[in-house]
Amino acid sequence: MAQYALLDKYEAIKHRYEEVEQQITDPEVIADMKRYVKLNQEYKNLQRLVEVFKDYKNLVDNIESGKEILAEESDEEMREMAREEIEASEELIPVKERQIKLLLVPADPQDGKNAILEIRAGTGGDEASIFAGDLFRMYSKFCEKKGWRMEVTNLNEGTVGGYKEIVASITGEGVYGIMKYESGVHRVQRIPQTETQGRVHTSAATVAVLPEAEEFDVELKDSDIRKDTYCSSGPGGQSVNTTYSAIRLTHMPTGIVVTCQDEKSQLKNLAKAMAELRTRIYNMEYQKYIDEISSKRKTMVSTGDRSAKIRTYNWPQGRVTDHRINLTMYNLQAIINGDIDEIIEKLMIEENAEKLKEAEI
Repeated sequence: MAQYALLDKYEAIKHRYEEVEQQITDPEVIADMKRYVKLNQEYKNLQRLVEVFKDYKNLVDNIESGKEILAEESDEEMREMAREEIEASEELIPVKERQIKLLLVPADPQDGKNAILEIRAGTGGDEASIFAGDLFRMYSKFCEKKGWRMEVTNLNEGTVGGYKEIVASITGEGVYGIMKYESGVHRVQRIPQTETQGRVHTSAATVAVLPEAEEFDVELKDSDIRKDTYCSSGPGGQSVNTTYSAIRLTHMPTGIVVTCQDEKSQLKNLAKAMAELRTRIYNMEYQKYIDEISSKRKTMVSTGDRSAKIRTYNWPQGRVTDHRINLTMYNLQAIINGDIDEIIEKLMIEENAEKLKEAEI
């Protein structure tokens, strides 16, 4: 079975799987939440790998038993069945080998986390704010289709619609691992509502997607945080309520400031603001990792590179182009209505190819 070299890895992986399976039922491990969560994620990853390995081993066994039948059996009907079994199994072997190789590449441990989504209007004035609103609606529709929950934590509306800035948390299964491909500059080409001569303008908005930090990821000291309260306000500074429910948190050691005025309850705003503050502190360190891999993979954009143009939405031609993988699609209306699955899927395929190349498994 020398040609099926991946089988050599099976026993070691199966042993580790059984080891982790025992550890996650240990009361001492369960009491250490940080360790438990980490082991539980490893267990899920190993479980997928072991299942694919079992399928792979079954295919190899089918081929070997089929060859034995051909060598020993004289009945032509049996020999024909064996040949068919070998042919069918050999066709599936490369598929399973690719699945195994992808699963053997260490996954980004952040992929399973919830995410913080930030959209900011860029160049283009009022049209950029309107476009930022379009992007937020696109992601809202996408999240709705995925069964994820989106909650706005802070926003600054544009003067004629849309948003100068909007921040939201997205909760669901594997959110960051899917949404991370949306980070970067999104460009729009269309005739703005304010244009009187029918000329096509180019505007832009910046999207940032950050993995949401768990409570045990970052330890926050009360003495390091300054808390300010103020009245929530709407467009044009109009007061939304007369109670000091809005929260502004300043983390003194890093200078990071977060605000939340979405809820009428000060306590709820404080909880959301604390979650966002943890995420921003956590991402200061995580950004180093993103900066490192973004230099190797064209699918990922460094969180520090706010000028990296990733996608163009051309209204006159009904065209959307993702510049990272030179993908052009002519279904702009469906995409802007949240149908971005195909784009993200193709980006994932490209990244998986890059991961395999890096790992050289």
